[in-house]
Amino acid sequence: MLKIKALSSLVKVFSDEEPKAKEFDRVSIFRNEKASMQLALNSDVDCKLSVEINSDLQDAIKLCVVEEIYSGMPVAKTQDDYTLRKEAGKFPELLRPMDKEVDLTAGEWKSLWISLDCQSLISAGEHKVEVVLSGEGIEERRGLTFDVIDACLPEQTLLYTNWIHTDCLSTYYNAEVFSDRYWEIVETYLKTAYEYGMNMALTPIFTPPLDTKKGKERKTVQLIGVEVNGGEYSFDFSNLDKWIDMCRKVGIEYFEMAHFFTQWGAKKCPKIIATVDGEVKRIFGWNTRGAGKKYKTFLAALAPELKKYLKEKGVADKVFFHVSDEPFAGVIRQYRKASDIVRELFGEFKIIDALSDYKFYQRGLVGLPIPANDHIKPYIGNVEELWTYYCSAQAANVSNRFFSMPSQRNRVLGCQLYKYDVKGFLHWGYNFWYKRLSVGEVDPFSETDAGGFFPSGDSYVVYPGKDEKPLLSLRLKVFYDALQDLRAMQLAESLIGREAVLNIIESGAEKPIEFDVYPHSDEWQLQMRENINAAIREKLTK
Repeated sequence: MLKIKALSSLVKVFSDEEPKAKEFDRVSIFRNEKASMQLALNSDVDCKLSVEINSDLQDAIKLCVVEEIYSGMPVAKTQDDYTLRKEAGKFPELLRPMDKEVDLTAGEWKSLWISLDCQSLISAGEHKVEVVLSGEGIEERRGLTFDVIDACLPEQTLLYTNWIHTDCLSTYYNAEVFSDRYWEIVETYLKTAYEYGMNMALTPIFTPPLDTKKGKERKTVQLIGVEVNGGEYSFDFSNLDKWIDMCRKVGIEYFEMAHFFTQWGAKKCPKIIATVDGEVKRIFGWNTRGAGKKYKTFLAALAPELKKYLKEKGVADKVFFHVSDEPFAGVIRQYRKASDIVRELFGEFKIIDALSDYKFYQRGLVGLPIPANDHIKPYIGNVEELWTYYCSAQAANVSNRFFSMPSQRNRVLGCQLYKYDVKGFLHWGYNFWYKRLSVGEVDPFSETDAGGFFPSGDSYVVYPGKDEKPLLSLRLKVFYDALQDLRAMQLAESLIGREAVLNIIESGAEKPIEFDVYPHSDEWQLQMRENINAAIREKLTK
């Protein structure tokens, strides 16, 4: 006997538990929208089933099996109870592409993930998708419906950066940095990131001084060539030029230059490699004081050349600079010194940093702060542009994307970004496949918590495919649904006004939506989006 349940993309189907969610077999979308649904399958015998899609959309339908991935650290210490499971174990996570067959183990649930991912506009109207499952005396058919509204989502205006770690790509695939193969792999991963909403790329002008143990170093991925001859600096921007061209090729328009100082306080310098009088050596790093005269002299030499290059390249208005990542109150004096240097040399550009202590902004030390979503309240209404981020520490009440969290907690971010008119979102882990502080590599398929330090799901949203292309997590798909929700709300606002959209968002919610207050409900999430779509459809058909 084969059991089949049609489900939304918000349900995480565990192999040892029948999904309790209501069946979901119909979704409304726009002509340029990605969408996903699931069929949860359970058989009382081991079997192999062939899968066939009958639909006018079949060429745009991609099938994956949701594969469970082990988590040794599924939750953070401060995590609340809006969590699926808190014990170590396997979680629905990896979307493993399949062709025509799915294997079922007796008594275990498995999800067939059905993605509509058109490369061109879909025609308006109802599109039926029949999924035929057959084999070993079984033939079952289930119908799904994609109801396509005759309109397109507007272009994404949110600036979104999800840090790509090119050293992790080089390490995992054993691809020499700056080899042709390295560039091809990086481009492929950036292309996927762009397809799922990332329009700003962390750009390693120097090897990013991020998640690096004191005294140690990460693999050199420095884009700017440096030469020192007779004490004079000169710079080569050819690899940076190649990086920018590559990003533009895949669609990425904004560039976030790697931090000029070390993480958590700007005390030291990033690793910088140079050819000094013909010899390649490290000229800055852990042994160099961040705000010292030597490093400031170097940056003063770099600044006019880099600014000239960016202007001639035509990207100066789309470049952001960093001082130091996640400084805290105890290092505010040191951060001020570093910030003064960066603002003096690059003050005509936007300078951004992920930080949470409001004092940094109050004292004018950062022009564009990026507070964590659990520290954002003091910034609301008090900054020129509101940005936010989350990482491993954001585990109580707010949105995040850990394995252990319901997917609704991932997707609800979209309406929060809309309500508070957030201009940018940052996350540090697109593909961090190292242990914490980069002290060693991990197998992303089995060690998902950075060596037991970060809740699974914090470090990355893609997995390394054998074909040197990324495999997607269901969390990446759901996060992109949040970005599409935001665009749908913006479209609705252009037709019915902002207040009307806010009323739709908060309809059915017991309290006004905040970053730490929102309904914990898949049904509310799905219905809220359907209500937005219905309002747009009604306005367009009048």
